[in-house]
Formats: sequence, structure tokens, C-alpha cells
Amino acid sequence: MDLGIKGKRAIVCASSRGIGKGCALALAEAGVALVINGRDAAALEATAAEIRRATGAEVTAVAADVGDPAGQEALLAACPEPDILINNSGGPPFRDFRTLDRAAMLAGVTMNMVTPIELIQRVIDRMAARGFGRIVNITSISVKMPVSGLDLSSGARAGLTAFVAGVARSVAARNVTINSLLPGYCDTRRLREGFAAAALRSGRPPEAVAAAEVATIPARRFGDAAEIGQTCAFLCSVHAGYITGQSILLDGGLYPGAF
Repeated sequence: MDLGIKGKRAIVCASSRGIGKGCALALAEAGVALVINGRDAAALEATAAEIRRATGAEVTAVAADVGDPAGQEALLAACPEPDILINNSGGPPFRDFRTLDRAAMLAGVTMNMVTPIELIQRVIDRMAARGFGRIVNITSISVKMPVSGLDLSSGARAGLTAFVAGVARSVAARNVTINSLLPGYCDTRRLREGFAAAALRSGRPPEAVAAAEVATIPARRFGDAAEIGQTCAFLCSVHAGYITGQSILLDGGLYPGAF
């Protein structure tokens, strides 16, 4: 399917690896010029080169912490008027909520709620003026279904979801959409780190922890960053202009609800 976005420009946050990389690659395959981002300059440059080789797309790598105002300035200097914004971040690590002090909580809320809102503030009016804009926030299944140890991430991402719900409706008439993708267990480094932490707590091997989690998923497998990326690219397409303010689960059926 031609997504109709060839020649558009996108900023994809936290895209040197994992789900962010999957989103960047899918957009590049659709002909979008990319600004990709990460804090590890070497990993970021490797990803940029990989995407260029695979797709021929224009890819600019900006090594920066997107949670820092200077990092945001660097991204927007590289792409002052993006047509597409993908908000993504790794999120706080797995931790018992009892161990979270005020500094940790504020950092988590800044990372997973405040930073995406700040970037939306910077780009949304120009999108509306041009009559096209696609914003996708990568959140988590934990927004809808508790995941032990991800309480801070869940709370901050749920706050972002609520915040943009009204914003999405305010710009829908200008062909600007805002949606959220809620990945379930996706085979990424972050997931494996979670299994390693659970293994330490339980005394079981990480492989046993992973197998137990797979058994709870109706699809009987973990998700793949590439399939998350393809869904993201569709939401950015010209065909998805009537989808806005939605939170879309990609979880292999794990969330046990009809709605």
C-alpha cells in the first residue's frame, strides 16, 4: 500500500534501537525523510547507516537527550517543520514503587509525559497551518493494564494520554491527528532487562521468566519492533486522517477486554 507520505519529514525520538528504530525504518520505507535520535552516538549512526542502505531515505542523526531543552532544540534545528512526530522513550526502569523518591518520580514524569507535550507544543501549530500533521505517542500496554514495577511509567504515560485527548480533537479539522500506540511485550532490550531483573528477584533463569510470560499471551509470542513500526507508519499515512485521539493496543491479545 502506498501510504501517501513520500517526501514528508519526520522526527522519531529514541530511535537508535527497539521500537523507535522500527518506526523509523517503516517511515523510511514509505519515503519519509527522517531525523532520528538517541543518546548513544555510535548506535545512532549505525542505525542511520542501516536505514539509508535499506531504503535510500534521507536520514539525519541527532545525538541528544530529548528530555533536555537543548536536545529538543537540536532536533528542531535539524527539522524545523516536521510533518510527523513520533514521541518515544525508554521509560523508567523496573522498580518497586516504595523505592521511588521525589526526584525519581519527577524524572519519570518529565521523560514520559512532559517531554512529549513540549515537543507537541513546538510543532502542532505549523502542522495545522500546513493542513497535515501526524503525531504518534509510543506509550505502553501498562496504561490500560498494570505491570508490576512499571508504576511510574504507567502513571506518566496515562497522564500523557489524558492530556492529548482534548488536544487531538482541537486540531482534527486541520488534518492533524494525535494517536497512541500501546505495545505489549515486544522483544526489545528493555523487555529482556525486565526479565533479567525478575530473574534476580525470583531466583529463576531469565529464560524461564520469559517462557512464563509468553504463556500468558494469546498469540504465544512476543511482539516485534518491525510490526509496531508498520502500524505506526499507517497511522502517519494519508489513509489514517479519520483516526485521532485513539490508544491502539499491539499486544497479541494480552489485554483481556472487549473495548
